[in-house]
Amino acid sequence: MDFFAMHRQPQPLLLANVWDAVSARAATEAGYTALATSSAAMSAMLGCEDGEGLDPDTLLHWVARLRAVTHLPLTVDIEAGYGGSPEAVAAWLSRLAALGVVGVNLEDSVVHNGQRTLMETESFAQRLRAIRAALKVAGVRLFLNVRTDPYVLAVPAACHLAIQRGLRYAQHGADGLFVPGVTDEAEIAAIAEAVPLPLNVMCMPQLPAFGRLAQLGVKRISMGNSVLTALQQPLFELLRGIRQQQSFEGVFRHAGD
Repeated sequence: MDFFAMHRQPQPLLLANVWDAVSARAATEAGYTALATSSAAMSAMLGCEDGEGLDPDTLLHWVARLRAVTHLPLTVDIEAGYGGSPEAVAAWLSRLAALGVVGVNLEDSVVHNGQRTLMETESFAQRLRAIRAALKVAGVRLFLNVRTDPYVLAVPAACHLAIQRGLRYAQHGADGLFVPGVTDEAEIAAIAEAVPLPLNVMCMPQLPAFGRLAQLGVKRISMGNSVLTALQQPLFELLRGIRQQQSFEGVFRHAGD
């Protein structure tokens, strides 16, 4: 199925967020229909800070490795775009498309000196329009999933601002709206109803079950870096057990299960 069409199904598209070849293979074998990178997970894997701490060439290398081990559609988290001008961003996106990438996440916030701030709405909207225009000229078709960060930054009236921004982005070339941090059912429904773009939400402790999200109008569900984070404690316990027990018993304990 075409990646764009995956956002028009009755049930939300559940993306497996991956960070390396092992996780990409695991998600493929587990039956997922599409994959996405997580910038936070990939940065953590490589010892970099999230917020474009991972340089573009390194990201391209790892995207190529992911594409080599899975046939599934892959969308890439490009954070704020890894480029000053819209033309530079579009040129970089063309390199991703050449690898077989079908979509990207583009954020309306930027990180400077470890501090994340929202870009001004109209400034980002015009940047988005210019990126879309440059991609069209280049003949590149990518699903532009725009991430808006009022909830991430705990902005007052976050729901209202997410709707306001989503409406503007819909007019300027966005294909989807990603609102990480929203978990309230009424607010999810309000955003889905008001903004004419497929709504993407992200794994959070209070996020409703998938069936309920479908009823609320959600069309895409992301994991972010939550799976990698969940793996850290078991990994620590396993490694600590080997050292403390002076044995590999813990490694093979479940081998016969």
